[in-house]
Amino acid sequence: MCSARLLAVLALAGVMVFARSPALPLDLSGHAVDPFATPANARVLVFVRTDCPISSRYAPELHRIAAEFHFRGVSFWLVYPDPSETPAAIAKHLSDYRYGWPALRDPEKILVKRARVTVAPEAAVFNSSGALVYHGRIDDRVVDFGKSRPSASRHDLEDAIAATLEGKAVAEPVTRAIGCFLADLE
Repeated sequence: MCSARLLAVLALAGVMVFARSPALPLDLSGHAVDPFATPANARVLVFVRTDCPISSRYAPELHRIAAEFHFRGVSFWLVYPDPSETPAAIAKHLSDYRYGWPALRDPEKILVKRARVTVAPEAAVFNSSGALVYHGRIDDRVVDFGKSRPSASRHDLEDAIAATLEGKAVAEPVTRAIGCFLADLE
């Protein structure tokens, strides 16, 4: 009787521990992935949508930034928070824009919440300890909806990564990103 009661308590405790375990984003094969599980000098999460033209226009700039910092121990991830985007649609988007980065689906908005992002494209930079040090725009090229500059005058994401790698505080840790809202995905 005592062992039956003990087993019941342990089973209940296991259910409670399992229920409290945080969900993780998924790779395109449906496997849970923790982008913070492996060491990195910094982590960059870029939130995008396959149907957002502003996200797509930033592909060349994101390639440039990733090439600049990849060999300095910075990991880059594309995060797709729209639960209706299929792995096939995401794979096509990755192929169309020649992304070689790992991609994650975030249908439960775990990374969206952790990064405090609201639009796509929006970037978040985390230091080596996993603390959020920057979230916001990639640069200031997009001024408002339908308005953009020919080229950026501020490179916020690039500056945030550089400061993080130097162990410095990011000068402007939050900037306003302009893009396709993520709130409409709820």
